[in-house]
Amino acid sequence: MFEKLKNSKLLFWSVELLVVATLILVSTKIGFIFQPVVTFFTTLFAPVLIAGFLYYLLNPVVNLLTKLTKMKRILAIAIVLLLLLGIIVWTILAVIPSLVNQLTSLAESMPSFVKAVRNWALDLAKNPIFNDVDIEKQIDKLNISYGGLIQQFINGLSTSLGSIVGGIASTAMLVVTVPFILFYMLKDGHRLVPNVQRFFPENRRTQIVELLAEMNKTLSNYISGQAIECIFVATGTFIGYLLIGLDYAFLFGMLAGVTNLIPYLGPYLGLLPAVAVSIFHSPVQALLCCVVVLVVQQIDGNIIYPNVIGKSLQIHPLTIILILLVAGNIAGLLGIFLGVPFYAICRTIVIFLARIVRDDKSKQKQSLLTDKNS
Repeated sequence: MFEKLKNSKLLFWSVELLVVATLILVSTKIGFIFQPVVTFFTTLFAPVLIAGFLYYLLNPVVNLLTKLTKMKRILAIAIVLLLLLGIIVWTILAVIPSLVNQLTSLAESMPSFVKAVRNWALDLAKNPIFNDVDIEKQIDKLNISYGGLIQQFINGLSTSLGSIVGGIASTAMLVVTVPFILFYMLKDGHRLVPNVQRFFPENRRTQIVELLAEMNKTLSNYISGQAIECIFVATGTFIGYLLIGLDYAFLFGMLAGVTNLIPYLGPYLGLLPAVAVSIFHSPVQALLCCVVVLVVQQIDGNIIYPNVIGKSLQIHPLTIILILLVAGNIAGLLGIFLGVPFYAICRTIVIFLARIVRDDKSKQKQSLLTDKNS
């Protein structure tokens, strides 16, 4: 009886689950021990994430420059970083003022926009369907007036002043630390694989190199592909909005490029402000905005995405939606942006490990057959 229980899978998994539950319980009771470690990683997370993103964008440029000119890598890194600095300065001097001007203009037009929304709601109230609903009273409760919106904004600003100061300090730290982390990533990134190899048995080191290469390819394809996609979507949407005469075309084009980082849902989130601003003044223009986004997304989905990202991230749409829901619930906006690449990396690791297990079993079977034949 004891031997049967000893060899029982039910007993094995029961013990395993009990051990895991005990570890979780103990960890919750001694959380103060892990707090410094958590603080350390959360402090480094943002700088390393930004530097890693820039590394995957700039490393191919550095490699190409060293290959074509035969110059030393550190000199190529310096040139690329100076070019990056020039792009940032140009963006601040040329792009940011345009965005600020359009944001200011949009804020100035808010009274007429709010009035248009109110008039639309009141016209809707005249429909017999809403005879039993006092829409005007509901509008007054919502306080959708320009003064009310400004008051709510000021109240929110005053209550979050401490968060704003903390955000400014964090941004200053990012500006200081990211360039240094990025420089050493570009300079010594090639040493990562040999250093990781040393922690594994010799018979597995080649496989670890292959795994790291596949992970690197997945990340590189995703990050560089997303950057190219966002630039294309922002530019294409901006030009399309200009052609149909939409106000704030530059602002809404940039917004479409940023929201395009969110798979599947991003294009609709980027379209929403353009439609909201135009629909009350010109429903035809709102419809043309939808057409512009549809054309840009068709070109992006059929030409840009397959060529710049390829088949390395062929994830089912339903899977992506589930990832966005779960990641957004766990980590908010950051989870929405990082959920898909994190899933892609995990999938790459699981597929690679499954292939290793399958290959090992195949080798064992072949070895047994060889022994029998001999």
